[in-house]
Amino acid sequence: MVVSVFQSIIEVPGLQSIKEKRRILKSLKDTIINKYKISAAEVGSHDSLRFIHIGAALVSNSKKYGESVLQKVFNYIEENSPGRIIDWSIFSENYTDH
Repeated sequence: MVVSVFQSIIEVPGLQSIKEKRRILKSLKDTIINKYKISAAEVGSHDSLRFIHIGAALVSNSKKYGESVLQKVFNYIEENSPGRIIDWSIFSENYTDH
């Protein structure tokens, strides 16, 4: 079993309220969950009006497959987020039966 993880910090200047940030986050998160069949959540910067910190994960049997799906998620966020990606990473961990 391979668990592939993605995290990204998006700077979104000009937000006026946490409610506005949550609306943007929910739209982005719901779209990537439905489009790529992954798990996603806000993983940090909860009270920040300037940053959205989103994480996503996928369980598969291939590091190559998991990371390719998460690269597509990154590309989608890069093209469709209302802000600028300031940090991101993709990482996979291999788990075996003992």
